[in-house]
Amino acid sequence: MEKTTSGFHKDMNIGEVISKHPGAEKVIEKYFGSGCFTCPGINMESIAFGAMMHGADPELIVKELNELE
Repeated sequence: MEKTTSGFHKDMNIGEVISKHPGAEKVIEKYFGSGCFTCPGINMESIAFGAMMHGADPELIVKELNELE
């Protein structure tokens, strides 16, 4: 089975990430916590911004997101 890349990148806003792939919620929650889903900034803040705010590596988050099947 060939794996396709979902095309996530660190400048995508978190709301877009979640709507693009159902499994993305688990990755976002792993790094940012469940409070992210009720935050009004979810549709404005990027993966890179969220990673900075939570002390996470945005490249690692994007890598995990792009590995979703």
